[in-house]
Amino acid sequence: MNAETVARWQFGITTVYHYFFVPVTISLSLLVAVMQTRWVQTGNERFLRLTKFFGKLFLINFAMGVVTGIVQEFQFGMNWSEYSRFVGDIFGAPLALEALLAFFLESTFLGLWIFGWDKLPQKVHLATIWAASIGTMLSAIFILAANSWMQNPVGSTYNPLTDRAELTDFGALFTNPVFLATFPHTISAAYLTGGGFVLAVAGYHLAKLAKRRDSWTEREKSDASAFRWATRFGAWVLLASGAVVVLSGDFQGKVMYQVQPMKMAAAEALYESEGGHGNDPAMFSLLTIGSLDGRSEVWSLKVPYVLGFLATGDPFGEVKGINNLEAGYHRGELVNPNNALQQAYQQKLQAVGVNNWHPNIPISYWSFRIMMTLGFIAIAVALYTLFVTRKEHLPKDGAIWRLLLFAAVLSPLFGNSFGWIFTEMGRQPWIVAGVLPTAASVSPGVGWGEVLFSLIGYTLIYGALAVVEIGLLIKYIEPGLPDVETPEVKDADEPLSFAY
Repeated sequence: MNAETVARWQFGITTVYHYFFVPVTISLSLLVAVMQTRWVQTGNERFLRLTKFFGKLFLINFAMGVVTGIVQEFQFGMNWSEYSRFVGDIFGAPLALEALLAFFLESTFLGLWIFGWDKLPQKVHLATIWAASIGTMLSAIFILAANSWMQNPVGSTYNPLTDRAELTDFGALFTNPVFLATFPHTISAAYLTGGGFVLAVAGYHLAKLAKRRDSWTEREKSDASAFRWATRFGAWVLLASGAVVVLSGDFQGKVMYQVQPMKMAAAEALYESEGGHGNDPAMFSLLTIGSLDGRSEVWSLKVPYVLGFLATGDPFGEVKGINNLEAGYHRGELVNPNNALQQAYQQKLQAVGVNNWHPNIPISYWSFRIMMTLGFIAIAVALYTLFVTRKEHLPKDGAIWRLLLFAAVLSPLFGNSFGWIFTEMGRQPWIVAGVLPTAASVSPGVGWGEVLFSLIGYTLIYGALAVVEIGLLIKYIEPGLPDVETPEVKDADEPLSFAY
């Protein structure tokens, strides 16, 4: 065990945990804004009740996301100081904008939304939740631009005097092909999660109400109408975002193969090149049984032409294998001739030395497939939900329906996690693709015992926070829709009060 290994475990655990809250925050902010917009447009009380109900769940999730996200910034300087020093000139601009523009925008207007129900005019108050939602989107833009640079370091060069990467073109961060593919894929995956969350919560209450449909009170009839709308709304959001996830994922795969061909080869556990016109088509394996690293195959279910299309857009396209790529790397073919930073860093890279050019094959292979499988499960649940709630039909409460509700929210949630695991671990051994190895990025003055101590501490704290998060969500989900009164603007001299 060494400091690098423990630091990687710590960053992986804290990042995956933090990202449980990110897609829900991004998506719920806009979905709640849509609900409040419908109330302002129609004056229908059910939309106000839905806004208050899901708004409270959104705030719980937002608070947890902020708390867990702070840890990420500390780790850059504490465990990965060499990485921070090397990329500081690149990351400084987008991360500063994320904090100064995006986070301030969402936090400021979210505060106005929370406390301004009876202090602001109706449409002005509505604008505050839309502004907060825009802030979450801007935050995603800046963070994804920084991460995309790690996948494909454009608009920069290497300064041997300072031994750092330096930014030469700020605009290139936002025209990076990886960013242009990653942004729609990540955002649509967030709405996949948010749609599933709304579907699951509303569908749970709708099925409970359906059991006593013949004896509804006026209150229960109103609740059923609201929850039926929310259930179908969540299903439509899930279905629409799922379509964007599939299309953007196809685009992202082609960009990935252009800038990181080893990641595509690892995703298929493809050791020898396949495809190419005049050869048998490259095969995509739906399932393989054999050795973990994929070198020894006992049985597999493969589909021809798919891998070639995923990587190149041509069903007959050639997909390079791990062995072929590694042989090229040893011949000095690692450098992308169009990437200034990779070109300039080659002399330094020779001194660092990298012996293993491919990532962990089992993790790359299975995380890629688990990600896709969970996404398709979520889409299937949306289709089924729209079918069982068509016309005036209501879902039947039972084990199967509740299992589908869990799948609606957990499938996209864990699908996001496995997608990021594949994205980050599939880039190894690089922390900056083709430039800075992960092994050369860890803090030189930090021992493995110190990192292990903080890892254990964070894990225990995050475990406790998970219990708090789930407990709060259950506490506020179980009672159902709240009673509300139409907010009236009070005297400006009265103190602000918390709306919930």
